[in-house]
Amino acid sequence: MAAGDAGYAFATISVLVDNEAGVLARVIGLFSGRGYNIESLTVAAVGDGGKQSRINVVTSGTPMVIEQIKAQLDRLVPVHRISDLTQLGPHIAREMALVKVIATTGEKRSEALRLADAFRARVVDATIESFVFEMTGNTDKLDAFVELMRPLGLAEVSRTGVAAMARGTSVI
Repeated sequence: MAAGDAGYAFATISVLVDNEAGVLARVIGLFSGRGYNIESLTVAAVGDGGKQSRINVVTSGTPMVIEQIKAQLDRLVPVHRISDLTQLGPHIAREMALVKVIATTGEKRSEALRLADAFRARVVDATIESFVFEMTGNTDKLDAFVELMRPLGLAEVSRTGVAAMARGTSVI
């Protein structure tokens, strides 16, 4: 089964852990050891003096699998808090991408610039034969932009992974 199939969905899970060596490896080991897929992963030091890190994981599975993932994460010793942002309700999820397009003809170059403007992508590098666009947004928006750049000379894509947090006063 794949995400999008009946009963199968994506979940954005935020995990607050101690910022120490080996913690990320233990979290990733939990996923790989049980055959869970990670669609996106970001991690950064947060809070008081960087003593804790926030790991955002986008994964997929049935509701039962997602609950198993959260329960197993909760058992890891350096884990302080787990929040399934997908279940909590409204949340913000964004990622950033750098997209390189090698467009040698005037028509393709013009079309790449027109689409970049429509998607609010910024040109961060330009040569006579190429552009590098920087774009921030939700995953679907970035996917759509990348697909539209394919016929125009898409050469390379680098993405950050999803950074997410709950809207409003909810804090994890």
